[in-house]
Amino acid sequence: MASARYAPLDISGWTVMVTGASSGFGLATAWRFAELGCKLVLVARREERLKALAAEIVAKYPGVKCHCFPLDMMDIPKVEAAATLLPADFAEVDILVNNAGLALGKATADENATEDVVRMMTTNVSALIVCTATFAKGMKKRGRGRTAGNSVSAKPGERHVVACWGGRRHAVTAFTSAARHDLVGTPIRVTCISPGFAETEFSLVRFKADEKKAASVYTDLVPLYADDIADQIVYAATRPAHVQIADIICWPTNQAGPTNIARVGASLGAPAK
Repeated sequence: MASARYAPLDISGWTVMVTGASSGFGLATAWRFAELGCKLVLVARREERLKALAAEIVAKYPGVKCHCFPLDMMDIPKVEAAATLLPADFAEVDILVNNAGLALGKATADENATEDVVRMMTTNVSALIVCTATFAKGMKKRGRGRTAGNSVSAKPGERHVVACWGGRRHAVTAFTSAARHDLVGTPIRVTCISPGFAETEFSLVRFKADEKKAASVYTDLVPLYADDIADQIVYAATRPAHVQIADIICWPTNQAGPTNIARVGASLGAPAK
């Protein structure tokens, strides 16, 4: 129920770019911003999925405009040029959701495959930093903007079981904090969303489409779902202009840290996916 005492910011008509929009958090986030009447730039490698999503969104919300922008975040020159490659009606991005990312396997520090390390760090860290620079310039010039980065929670002193992935998490968290400091004199607000175990295609990618291994991640646990994280992204983006949500750390109820999970079954019940 909407509050009569505290109104969220009306962002209808704003342009929102969502990376990794073809599935998971990105797809759910695109739907939520469409619901609010935003224009959408949908970014992912899988163009056919983007086109299908855009068609479904326009059918549900006929007034919403969507632009599909096929992009592999490994292509750093294209990420850097993205603002110049968009149609004029979509080029002035007001809200950037840096969601694209992946994990590959669970190699320890002495076992990391160079190819996997380069792909994870380029997609998850370098592309996020470059994409932020690309669109923050315009936000600063126009005097409005929001950026949200997606980083599974990583805090100093926590034990991590995947060396490269843990390094990536810290890098994104540190960059997001630094960006907030760098932009403190502007109207741009910077948020880091840090979800715990969430059931999306993430584990399927990590374990190379091994469905049994991917499903085992969530055994006897009610995880988070994509809509849970999309809700937090939209919440941060729609606070009044004087309010900046710096960090949101969200775990499933039976998770207290990256490796502290109580597998107590599905006693909590789970929402419909």
